[in-house]
Amino acid sequence: MTSKHAVTPHQGRRRGLALAAGVTAALAALTGCGATSDAASSSNTINLVAYSTPQTAFKSIEAAFEKTSGGKDVSFKESYGPSGDQSRAVAGGLKADFVNFSLESDVTRLVDGGQVAADWNAGPDKGIVADSVVVIVVRKGNPKHIEGWDDLVKPGIQIVTPNPASSGGARWNTLAAYGHVLAQGGTEDQAKDYLTKFFQHAVSLPGSARDALTSFTGGNGDALISYENEAILARQNDQDVDYIVPDQTLLIETPAAVTKDATPAAKKFLDFLYTPEAQKDFVKSGYRPVVDGVTADVEGANDPSNPFPTPAKLLTIEGDFGGWPAAQKKFFDDGAIVPTIQEATGKTQ
Repeated sequence: MTSKHAVTPHQGRRRGLALAAGVTAALAALTGCGATSDAASSSNTINLVAYSTPQTAFKSIEAAFEKTSGGKDVSFKESYGPSGDQSRAVAGGLKADFVNFSLESDVTRLVDGGQVAADWNAGPDKGIVADSVVVIVVRKGNPKHIEGWDDLVKPGIQIVTPNPASSGGARWNTLAAYGHVLAQGGTEDQAKDYLTKFFQHAVSLPGSARDALTSFTGGNGDALISYENEAILARQNDQDVDYIVPDQTLLIETPAAVTKDATPAAKKFLDFLYTPEAQKDFVKSGYRPVVDGVTADVEGANDPSNPFPTPAKLLTIEGDFGGWPAAQKKFFDDGAIVPTIQEATGKTQ
């Protein structure tokens, strides 16, 4: 890969890992609740159900798609919210033609329910439409001198992170926190001890990544654990924050799929997401593209001309946690590591 912004490719996927950040409207308009447009349901209406953070990107991408032959006369009916809640809503009957979640397991729930085809991730990009990494967001000027994971559990530091019970972003955050110990040569027991301290320092566990960002910019906590694109979004909206890409962090991969009874327009929309034009819109919203050759400077990044430094250790779900089914069972199912720690620390909501 020749891009100066690239990082090492993930197995079996194309990667162009430069990004740009751009945002629209006020941050307050980008709520994590299920905001829905008034478009009438029809064969030309795409019912889009997604997790909370890509709303800005989709506004631009939808407009671009509607200018193509495949998007002519197409309208969108949208719902945004915490990834797990959105997935469960679709499983429970919420109409969806196109879904974009934070976690593969939230798509798998719909495969198990018969709403999404089992081969949804059979393509070269494995169903992933955009990437990010876990970062630490701090107050402007970093007054608490937080430089990495270990600083988060020092006396007096208060952490904001979304709740793993509802938020896909929280699960990425939690695995990044746990995994950094292993990446430094620590043991599983030491990683559990760190995660216990991590939750002890948590002062707010909002329902979604977007709600967590809103909580932090509203004055809660000293550090926010978040997507890199969310940190860039905040800076683009003139929030007084900085962010740190830790030396050990986790690659965030966001999957998308169409449902079995999706309109033909939804399938064309999914294909459109892999075009350079759509990927550039993801880039402008702070996501790392999954298609090679999509690059741009990033206003709001730490270094606009080189916005994506390669971490010393970039963990992946497949390479370091055995894939999402294994990670879900070990860390997030009832009685698993994370719920047990949350219960023990009294940080369940």
